[in-house]
Amino acid sequence: MTSRPTDSPRRAAYEILQRVDEGAFADAVLDSVLDRSRLDLRDRRLVTELVYGILRLRGRVDFALTQFCNQPLQRLQPEVLRLLRLGAYQLLELDRVPAHAAVNSTVELARELQLEGAVGFVNGVLRSFDRGCADIPWPVPEKIKAYLQHVCSQPVWLTKELMRQLPNVEARALGESLATPPPFSLRVNRLKTDREAFLAALTAADHQARSCTFAPEGVTIDRRSENLLPGDAEGWYQVQDEASMLIAHLLDVHPGQRILDACAAPGGKTTHLAALTDNQAEIFALDKYPRRVELIVEGGQRLGCSSIRAQQWDLTESPNFLEGESFDRILLDAPCSGLGVLRRNPEGRWHKSPANLRELASLQRQILDNIAPLVKPGGKLLYSVCTFSHIETDAVIESFLADHPEFELENLAAETPTAWTDLFTEKGTLRSYPHRHGNMDAFFAARLQRRL
Repeated sequence: MTSRPTDSPRRAAYEILQRVDEGAFADAVLDSVLDRSRLDLRDRRLVTELVYGILRLRGRVDFALTQFCNQPLQRLQPEVLRLLRLGAYQLLELDRVPAHAAVNSTVELARELQLEGAVGFVNGVLRSFDRGCADIPWPVPEKIKAYLQHVCSQPVWLTKELMRQLPNVEARALGESLATPPPFSLRVNRLKTDREAFLAALTAADHQARSCTFAPEGVTIDRRSENLLPGDAEGWYQVQDEASMLIAHLLDVHPGQRILDACAAPGGKTTHLAALTDNQAEIFALDKYPRRVELIVEGGQRLGCSSIRAQQWDLTESPNFLEGESFDRILLDAPCSGLGVLRRNPEGRWHKSPANLRELASLQRQILDNIAPLVKPGGKLLYSVCTFSHIETDAVIESFLADHPEFELENLAAETPTAWTDLFTEKGTLRSYPHRHGNMDAFFAARLQRRL
């Protein structure tokens, strides 16, 4: 593939989508392409919109395309289908892009990619799409399965998962939320500034922002100006979703404690723990991959977190270099399916399956078993995942407690602000959902205490 990301935003988007189809992560490829491009701010935003929008709404776009394509989509060349999605997404979702521009630019891109045999086909399908898209027979909300798949863009396996987890009305609401762009939230770094001062700086830079509903350090940016966010170099903030900001609070940390962040990269929660303890706790951060350990170190330096020691370790093996029963607090933000953050990593819905969930649940139990001996009697272990699947949440905790009677489940609702009450289940575990809780990501957390 000839990489020419400086040519046009649509060419850049096409090449990013091709690499994602080959197994790459959208955010990493997008950052790489934009870093070496000469695209202006407006075109960069268009690239981002096209990539994330097409990945997020691929099911919706494909349903619409089937109304105008005389061949099954799965029989098309991957390059042709990618072009059709690129053009159809603009026609379906981007009012600010004139229809002729969406069609013509896609046809020209087909020529540029030397797909000469497909130029006429792409042109014909997209022109038919433009003429008839107002009359597409979308499934109505009452047809819940079809609605989730073809309007909310959920694959069949994920549709079944949503319907297992929630009643139909709520499954539909969650599906609708997962089909929308996520909010842009920041955690104010209390080691450097406070929320009120940061909000004032954002206003002065002509950004529209507001305080998050639950997280006391959280800020949501509703509209960004062309000015840079204030305090980036100074470490005033960390990009982080509000649900993720709650996790460090739920660990109940204090200065003077010995704390382990077991799967720490890229370090957002680790640096939050350092801030909550005013750099007065001993924090160990582990991660499987050396480059991700570097991210923890770099993030800690940027935010002024001097209490973090980061080290590479694969926790599928017992961390024998750490003394048993030596930690007051352990955070395990475990590797998971990421179903709760599909808005941010939308390719996940197309790359995962129920088999992946089962494999991840096994991995989560393995890591829990390996770190449990490190908790002091009376100490606490917080298990968190950014997903809502039963097999990775309640089932993991239930099986762990059955095998580890030395631990007991704590009721998080009993020790958190009353304003957070709606975030917790009857068992006292955290379950946040975007359709229920101010548009934050879907997270699960359970806190376990080792009996004295």
